[in-house]
Amino acid sequence: MSGPGRRPRLLLVGGGGGLLGRAVLEEFAPTWSIRSVHRHPVERERALGVEWVAADVGALADWTPALREVDAVVNLAWYRWGSDGRFRALEAGLERMRVVAETRGTPFVQVSVPPAPASLEAGIPYLTYKRRFDGAVRSGRSPFAVIRPTLMFAPGDVLLGTMLRQIRRYPIFPMFGDGAYHLSPIAASDVARAIERAARTPPNATIDLGGPVSYRYRDLTDRMFALLAKRPRYWHLGRRGAVGLARLLQRIGSTLLYAYEVEWLLSDTLALPPSSFLEGPLARVEPYLRAETERVTGRPAPELGPMGPKG
Repeated sequence: MSGPGRRPRLLLVGGGGGLLGRAVLEEFAPTWSIRSVHRHPVERERALGVEWVAADVGALADWTPALREVDAVVNLAWYRWGSDGRFRALEAGLERMRVVAETRGTPFVQVSVPPAPASLEAGIPYLTYKRRFDGAVRSGRSPFAVIRPTLMFAPGDVLLGTMLRQIRRYPIFPMFGDGAYHLSPIAASDVARAIERAARTPPNATIDLGGPVSYRYRDLTDRMFALLAKRPRYWHLGRRGAVGLARLLQRIGSTLLYAYEVEWLLSDTLALPPSSFLEGPLARVEPYLRAETERVTGRPAPELGPMGPKG
């Protein structure tokens, strides 16, 4: 991949400041040189000696300098929500970059999301443009991987950690539907391991990544209440009410929750199985929840042991 005496160079698109980006930095930094393209400085990148290219991915016209001497590209850039025009511009910028990478035969790792219900796949720009770019990566001439992790956990995540903080703060917690749908959360560090392996040896395949255990959603929230020494108390909402609440939050400018995320959760399609692409044991979610509880409360949390999978 690289010449004698030179560490392989990664082009990280989307930066090391997000949940997965931070894990990717820690995974690649010991053995790769990293060039990172995004708009704002990231302190951890500076500390690791990452070369920062200050640019808006969707607006960058010429990717040739950014791809000079690059041995692999990893794209993390995407938005959780936005207008059609916002996603169209981002997809166009990424496509300009992909074409330059293709002319050099540079391996390309695209981080995407698992299959969603058909109504979401066809109905929101978030997925419409992501799938179009996924397809371009798969049909191009560069060695590739499309990595599709399910819901990830790590300090600062927007799902489990946010839920824990909301349960601590308020006397009741909204329960969407009956809570019998499932999740198989995967650690961001495990996803980063898969990305590094794909960058070194692209499989020319789409890889879906689930965590080691499929949990019932209600069991996860009950565990959070127990860690906080609180009795579970829920505000039960049917599907219509749950999606309506998320849409209301969107309208007032909240980024806490989006309607499509609630619909996806209720579809019971997010409990992906572990992938053989990842060697070695996968991190379970229980130690993370306990550590996160201690972090937000500042006091020891009970050791409750592992949860079993539920049907």
